[in-house]
Amino acid sequence: MKRLTVDVAGTQASYLAAGESGPVVLMLHGTYWSRVWQPVMDDLASAGFRAIAVDFPGLGRSAGELTVETASIPALADWVAGFLQALRIDEPILLAGHDIGGGVAQHVLVDGRIRVEKLALMNAVMFDSWPVPGVARFRDPAVAAATTHDEVLAARRKSVVTALGRPASEEEISEYLDPWQDARVARSWLALAGAADSRYTMALVPQLRVSQTPKLLVWGEDDSFQLVQHAEQFVAQIPQSTLVRIPRADHIPTENDASAVARSMIEFFA
Repeated sequence: MKRLTVDVAGTQASYLAAGESGPVVLMLHGTYWSRVWQPVMDDLASAGFRAIAVDFPGLGRSAGELTVETASIPALADWVAGFLQALRIDEPILLAGHDIGGGVAQHVLVDGRIRVEKLALMNAVMFDSWPVPGVARFRDPAVAAATTHDEVLAARRKSVVTALGRPASEEEISEYLDPWQDARVARSWLALAGAADSRYTMALVPQLRVSQTPKLLVWGEDDSFQLVQHAEQFVAQIPQSTLVRIPRADHIPTENDASAVARSMIEFFA
């Protein structure tokens, strides 16, 4: 696994890559960054996939800075198309999304500009399951404008500790928090929170209900942000959907049972 960059519309996009050939598995993050997919990258590559986990602009290790307008689900889905074009990937892809990245992935699927053979959602936003209170409060422009860099870091620390769902060393927590040490990335995160709106995912439901694309939901059962009941609702209403529950796992199940998540994805994408 290695970290690479590519120019997307004049801005350097950072991404993790594992595997030199094989079907492309593109993985999208949400309110965290590509680090959430790191534990499964090498397993996917070993199984014959070309695994790519990208950081959205202004987040993770990518350059640039998001605004509320460019951080919406439709805008990020447009950006994904540009990212794939920059990598000269024009074949059908296997797509995965976590958290808000799962909302972006759903939009990419129904939009149809990118050919998606299969869709995997990991503890993703859907229907009206979001934004959670810790994110929703930043939709108020006055609250976002009054929020200091230190307050963003404190909020992200609390979220990371909760999402990991297990004891974590200070070194591991600091690794997750590191991108937000940059004030630019903190501002981008506030923009992402400001753009969080369940109307985007609700608008996708009619098209999802007629979609015959295979869909896998991999869910940490103990998630208090995106409850497993939302995943159960999805598989009950959306065709060609299967739910794999990861016991004793939280909002980032790759950090609780990476082998189970990787195995589920590999079997599904095969």
